[in-house]
Amino acid sequence: MALTITDECINCDVCEPECPNEAIYMGTAIYEIDPNKCTECVGHFDEPQCVQVCPVSCIPIHPEFVEAKETLWEKYRRLQQAQPPSPPSV
Repeated sequence: MALTITDECINCDVCEPECPNEAIYMGTAIYEIDPNKCTECVGHFDEPQCVQVCPVSCIPIHPEFVEAKETLWEKYRRLQQAQPPSPPSV
């Protein structure tokens, strides 16, 4: 499942930096979530971090992008493979 941000969003800026997949971005009026990048934090956290920090509870499940847990895991793996490797620590 992907999440979505409703028009109740107050643009408080707390959700965007919490997203480990960088799925949240500023839209034309409010923040939006890219459903192709949203894994509901599967692979990173037990619960969606944006939902945890949202002060107005405006981040429900997107009704057009309902996905099973295994599908979210597959999306997480695909996104991880697409990221360039981190430089080695010195």
